[in-house]
Amino acid sequence: MNQKELKDHIMSVIENNKVGTLATVKNNRPHSRYMTFYNEGLVLHTPTSSDTHKADEVDENPFVHILLGYDGEGYADSYVEIEGTAVIRDSEEIRHKLWNDRFSNWFEGPDDPTYIVLEIEPTSIRLMNSGEEPQTLELDQ
Repeated sequence: MNQKELKDHIMSVIENNKVGTLATVKNNRPHSRYMTFYNEGLVLHTPTSSDTHKADEVDENPFVHILLGYDGEGYADSYVEIEGTAVIRDSEEIRHKLWNDRFSNWFEGPDDPTYIVLEIEPTSIRLMNSGEEPQTLELDQ
């Protein structure tokens, strides 16, 4: 698969699988949890609260790992492994852009001061279980 085909396949996995795991690091140990992801190209966003461990962990160590895809179908059930750097975004623009009424279970609205967004810029993306050996997308750094 060439790089364009690889990127297209990765984009398909990202756009069709919104729930995945986010791993952060605390005390040199991984800490994973399920999150909902939204993307702009290869950049991922996930809403969270400023009062969570993951916000503190990203402040201390911005390196994260994300798994998206894999529906339990076995071999050829593609998923992506994304390594990246996370930053906390709390601008009114991003909070309103991503706001979804389902978030009202956790926040009073898009202007809730505890509502923040983690923005993940990928540093490495690997396509797994695509019927071929794992492939790494060449990212313009």
